[in-house]
Amino acid sequence: MKKLFISALSVFWLSASAQKTHTVIAKDNPYSISKKYGLTLDQFYALNPDIKNKTLDIGDIVVISKAGKNVTETVTTKTTTGQIAVKQGQSLYAISRDYHVSLADIKKLNPELGEGLQIGQKINLPAANIKKYGAAEVTAEPVVQEKKHEEKPLVTSAKSENYLVQPKDTYYKITKKFNISQKDLFRMNPGLEEKGLQPGVPIVVGSGSVAAEAIKPEEKPKVSKIDDTSVEQPKRETIKTEAAADDITYTVQPGDTIFGILNKFGVSLDQLIELNPQLSNGLKAGMVLKIKKSSDSSFIKSSGDALNVVLLLPFGFDTNDAKYRTAALDFLTGAKLAIQRNVAKGQKLNINVIDEGSESSFQKALTSINKDNTDLIVGPFFKSDVVELMSYVSSKKIPVISPFANSKDLYKYGNLIIIETDASIYAERIAKEVSDSYNGEKIYIVGDAYAEDIRTRLEKSLKKPNINIVTSPNDIQVDKNMMTGQSAPVIAVLASDSEATKSSFTNRMVSLGKEVSGVKAFSMFYSNDFDKKEADLGKVNMVYIMDRKINTDGNFEKEVLAQYNAKFCKSPSKYAVVGFDVMNDALSRENSKGEIFRQMGKSQTHLATKFEYEKTKEGAYVNKGYRVIRLNP
Repeated sequence: MKKLFISALSVFWLSASAQKTHTVIAKDNPYSISKKYGLTLDQFYALNPDIKNKTLDIGDIVVISKAGKNVTETVTTKTTTGQIAVKQGQSLYAISRDYHVSLADIKKLNPELGEGLQIGQKINLPAANIKKYGAAEVTAEPVVQEKKHEEKPLVTSAKSENYLVQPKDTYYKITKKFNISQKDLFRMNPGLEEKGLQPGVPIVVGSGSVAAEAIKPEEKPKVSKIDDTSVEQPKRETIKTEAAADDITYTVQPGDTIFGILNKFGVSLDQLIELNPQLSNGLKAGMVLKIKKSSDSSFIKSSGDALNVVLLLPFGFDTNDAKYRTAALDFLTGAKLAIQRNVAKGQKLNINVIDEGSESSFQKALTSINKDNTDLIVGPFFKSDVVELMSYVSSKKIPVISPFANSKDLYKYGNLIIIETDASIYAERIAKEVSDSYNGEKIYIVGDAYAEDIRTRLEKSLKKPNINIVTSPNDIQVDKNMMTGQSAPVIAVLASDSEATKSSFTNRMVSLGKEVSGVKAFSMFYSNDFDKKEADLGKVNMVYIMDRKINTDGNFEKEVLAQYNAKFCKSPSKYAVVGFDVMNDALSRENSKGEIFRQMGKSQTHLATKFEYEKTKEGAYVNKGYRVIRLNP
């Protein structure tokens, strides 16, 4: 039996001319609401200034018209309150949602509430809400609450189907059963993405209608139970990437940020960049942007069994730092091509592209990552950001791929995959190549730190070698044979990645190849000059290492290059190639459960990069793949 109590007098605001409001439903955003009611975005934000920099949630109430002048009138009203007892697994957020009372109002009625709730604890709520949305046992004394209340239209709720979260439930399991997308699940349950699934807490799994329908007082929410033995196959919806004819435009205002625009229109960063290539020059007031009307994924939408991948790239839009923007945009084009190729093969992916910003603003980017629902992170570019990211995801052990940062102090992270091969691996291989071909020649090594590394290795493997470390290729000289008067061949090793030094070394080797027979040349690093002067370098039996080289005669390579050119109207840059190879390799090692580490043992080559991972004793996986190129006369 319900016991109801009458509170003391309350004061509220009575408006002489009522505001018109709109209750936010699934897929609503400021633009769609403004268009529906014939408002401009400026008018909409003038009516709702508090939501300009926040995301709309289902159930939010926004003002869509305001006529006349409001007057204040103090009136007397009687407010009825009751109590409910907290149930197992019930949170303050769940009570707020189930009884349609804001968290602020609950806290006003229960000023003694702390952060946590105890089973059986009594919570004061408006009696009308208790009667309308669920049965309650009232045992407490009347609650006296004096407050100013702004009269608002009655908010009704769409008929919904609820489900009580069970232990071991996952987003995948729930969305697959109820044939909804993960995005819709988050929309129907504001806050779920941040809080995660909690056993015993009810969530909405079916909602519907655009027009809200009031729930009758005696009607209780329907609670469903998942039958593990009967799971429907998910429906997949492929999203076209071409801009629709009815896409809109938006003129950038002073003070706008990329983050704010994404939230305002409910679009992804990837979509915004694809439709607006001029963003490569940064966001500027007055710029006219194309906005995709739909807020769906750029690649594929599935009902929850998709792999959730985050790309962290340093666009630097909101920090006005364009230093790495071109590299980031190129990396994204390559990654997108790899994603689309894998989607075409049936892989299900949810892609979230996040602006890494600058090293100083990276902390803000981290808040955009849902640690409870991310299967793989590609990026960031910078070592300092990698360290911060590894700390942020440490409790979840999410696999992280570092495309460029490689340092031994990163090896301690067991869930880190390092793509860039450390140059010491190249030094080790070149030392072996020199040792195998050595026949008593004088050895010249051009370089600094790596030159010392190679000399140390050669002195261990050869008997009293004559090794000279020089800073310039022009210091490489041949000696005359005292008996024959002929020039004696030498071994020349390049241990510098300086473009100028590599060019000078190439020219010196071409010159020596014409003067002396039997000269041998080796290089730790690749130069474009090697391709241009391949025939001449063949005379000195040039051997060099490449971490990335495209075999333009290969069928796979031809296909990928043609697809890239057709899509982006240009050949892929170095960073586009890296973006394609890194993403293609990662997705090829993933399975539907996101278990990338089960496939780290296989060696494979994609467009240009060889991937051959070795698990370090500290824990990280490091790529030790490279190619040895030999030029013959």
